[in-house]
Amino acid sequence: MQDPLSLTFAALADPTRRAMLAQLSKGEANVSDLAKPFLKEMSLPAVTKHLKVLEKAGLITKSKEAQWRPCKLNGDGLKDVADWMEQYRVFWEESLDRLDAYLKTVTVKEKPKGKKHGRKKQIQRN
Repeated sequence: MQDPLSLTFAALADPTRRAMLAQLSKGEANVSDLAKPFLKEMSLPAVTKHLKVLEKAGLITKSKEAQWRPCKLNGDGLKDVADWMEQYRVFWEESLDRLDAYLKTVTVKEKPKGKKHGRKKQIQRN
C-alpha cells in the first residue's frame, strides 16, 4: 500500500484530475456536472475512475443523495501536500536571500567610461 502523500501526488499528476479539483474548488458538484467538460474526450466510466483516484487519495469526498452523487473538495488532503512542500519553500527562500546578500557584496558601481552619446551643437557660420 502506498503512503498517503504518494497517493496524493499520483492523483495530482493527471491534468484531468487537477481540472476536476479546480471545478470543485468553486463548490460542490455532482458526478454528472464534473463529467460534462470531459465527455467529448472520455467515457463516463473513465471520468468515474478519475474521481475514484481523487477519492482514494483523500482529495474529494463523495456522498449519496437519492440518485445523485455530490462531490466536494477535501482540504485535508491538500494540506498534507502543502505541509510537505513548506520545507522546500523555506529552503528556496533562504537560498535566494543568501544569494541576494552575496550579490550585494560583489556588485561594484562603475562610472560609465568614454564619451557621452549626445548630440553636439553645431555652430552656424554666416
